[in-house]
Amino acid sequence: MKMSKVSSLLLGGALLFSSAALAGVNNKGKLTLAEKIVVAGKPLDPGNYNVEWSGSGPTVQVTLLQGKQTVATLPAHLTEEAGANPQDAYSTTAGPDGSKALTAIYPSGKRIALEFEQTGAQAATQSN
Repeated sequence: MKMSKVSSLLLGGALLFSSAALAGVNNKGKLTLAEKIVVAGKPLDPGNYNVEWSGSGPTVQVTLLQGKQTVATLPAHLTEEAGANPQDAYSTTAGPDGSKALTAIYPSGKRIALEFEQTGAQAATQSN
């Protein structure tokens, strides 16, 4: 009897830790910019970036990293997509000066979109 209780506790602990580890993996993605865009008021050059987000519910905090260096942190609205995104993608909006501001990120293999407020993106575009 003691052995089954110990086994149950060990199994439960292992499941708890593995689900916590998987939750962290699910909150990461990649972003490859093909053009210069404005993110949180800062222009980002074309290249590869890592995307991480944290938070619960529909409002999350998104961090863009190039290597290990944080290049931008901004709030986003997490929305569920009908199906998994087939590849990493993003969307932009054009400003009056021709610059482009980030409006959403669609991480590959996930059924979510990270959407940024257009008013904030447009204001950031206009300020540059």
